[in-house]
Order: sequence, then structure tokens, then C-alpha cells
Amino acid sequence: MRLTQVTYTVSVAAIVVNDKKETLLLNHVLRPRSGWGFPGGFLDANEAPHEAIKREVKEETGLGLADLKLKRTMVRGRHLEIIFSARPIGEARVLTSEIYELGWFATDNLPAGTTVAQKMLIGEVLADEFDNQRSQN
Repeated sequence: MRLTQVTYTVSVAAIVVNDKKETLLLNHVLRPRSGWGFPGGFLDANEAPHEAIKREVKEETGLGLADLKLKRTMVRGRHLEIIFSARPIGEARVLTSEIYELGWFATDNLPAGTTVAQKMLIGEVLADEFDNQRSQN
């Protein structure tokens, strides 16, 4: 992707949290250090970010996404990453050779190498979920 998009690249990622408050993480083949990270990938030409994340998660895990919400955008050099939160629809399974394995992780049991940034994003999503439940009661 970076070879054909010389000005900048855009990717999407999703923090998918189940009813047990566990976060879906994928052990990616192409991640150089810790392979564990959020599901996601690059946008196709003329693709909207919310459609791209639905497509990527479906291709990688077979899951549909409910309650999709834009959480944050981050710029790193010539790369823009758009991060969503969502709830899963269906059962997750590995569907691509780009993924070694997947798992649902509680915040006190995240895989080794999970970055501080990833932990902070997971915490934000779980805090928002708690706040939303409290306001509904």
C-alpha cells in the first residue's frame, strides 16, 4: 500500500468489546514486534472508513459489527489511522493467512507486548461503556 500511495495512507482499526468486557485482539503476521493488535487494515479506493472497518473485521474474523462509533484519529508521519469501537455480532474465527490466532482478553490478561497506547484505548472504550450503562439506569 505504501508503494502506491506516495502522499499518505489511511487505515482503520476497531476496538471490539464483547458482553464479558473482553477485547478482541489478533496476532498479526505482519506486525514486526508484538503481533497482537486490533483488527483492521487499509481503506480501498473510494471506500468510507466505517465501511472499511466492517469489511476488514468480516474478512479477518467473520464478525459483524454493532454499535460502531468513531473513537479517534491519529496521524503518524504520512499515515492516518481511524479507530472505532464496536460490539461483535457472531463468533470470531481466523479467516486469513495474515492472522496467526485471535483471542478475547480481559484488561488484566492482555498479551505480552500490548502497547501502552493500545491499553489506553481499551480503557477509554470500557470507561465509555460503563458511563453509557450508568446513564441508562
